[in-house]
Amino acid sequence: MKKKILFTGGGSAGHVTVNLALIPRFLKENWDVHYIGSINGIERELIEPVTGVTYHHVATGKLRRYFDWKNFKDPFKVVKGVGEAFAIIKREKPSIIFSKGGFVSVPVVIAAKLNRVPVIIHESDLTPGLANKIAIPFASKVCTTFPETVNHLPESKAEYIGAVVRDELKQGKRDAGLSFAGFDGRKPVMLIMGGSLGAKKINEAVRSKLDDLLRTFDIIHLSGKGQVDDSIQKKGYKQYEYVSDELPDLLKMADLIISRAGSNSIFEFLALKKPMLLIPLSRAASRGDQILNAQSFQKSGYANVLLEEDLTPKSFMTAVEETYSNKNKYIIAMEEDNAGDQASKIEQLIKSNAK
Repeated sequence: MKKKILFTGGGSAGHVTVNLALIPRFLKENWDVHYIGSINGIERELIEPVTGVTYHHVATGKLRRYFDWKNFKDPFKVVKGVGEAFAIIKREKPSIIFSKGGFVSVPVVIAAKLNRVPVIIHESDLTPGLANKIAIPFASKVCTTFPETVNHLPESKAEYIGAVVRDELKQGKRDAGLSFAGFDGRKPVMLIMGGSLGAKKINEAVRSKLDDLLRTFDIIHLSGKGQVDDSIQKKGYKQYEYVSDELPDLLKMADLIISRAGSNSIFEFLALKKPMLLIPLSRAASRGDQILNAQSFQKSGYANVLLEEDLTPKSFMTAVEETYSNKNKYIIAMEEDNAGDQASKIEQLIKSNAK
């Protein structure tokens, strides 16, 4: 009889990428692979096309740290989601559940505990997010990306693993990236990534200095959903909301990356040895996890950091010039990183905890 694994996680691409790195390993070993996500979240877009994975959806409510009238309604969605996830888990009887976090994972992890199914959680950020904080008491193990994170977790559950990077990201081809973008390869390439949901302030800073930037760089701008500006048509500047299949080629092509500081993304840049300017989400717009991630990378010599609170067209341009002029320093520091095969470590941890 096939062993069965159920993955969960969503709300942003960062809560799906680790699952996408692990799923092919279990499919290759003939496990029956299932996924629980939301009805219309980005996880559904990313997971449903994967052959061999059965996708289920449950109700989910957002857990906010600020006042919103939806805070009174969303707990009922979470309770509904627990009931729906409980029914799916009871019916499918997975050997284990792997959760990457995000709000959709909370009802799934609670339902798993009620069904006595072991759960392994993966925490990417330096400190656990709200969804994972709620879920940790129901988990068997919690894998961490940063070694410091174990200090925020129950000792018996914490497992420092490191970052999981999708194998396909390492298979990118520069020529394919140049062909996709329509660039001739004469200029260095800047890749701007605001995350799957975009980054309005970064987009505005880039566009305000576009002519100056294009003197030095060809630019690929992944602006986020609904944030492409069709009025801007300039040679050497290509905009997309989001890319999936082409991303490995674009990363291979990039000489400099401008990005938020989501953990999954920056560890992918680290694995690919890409000089990066990180502009983390501000504390006003988040719990500050990206700031901690960025500071950790800056301390290690992997990246330059510009805080969003300090972001202006002028400071952005200065930080870009500074980062690119010091690119070799960042590459040397990244080459000293001795990351192993973390995906294999998590795979073995999952197998050893499966029923």
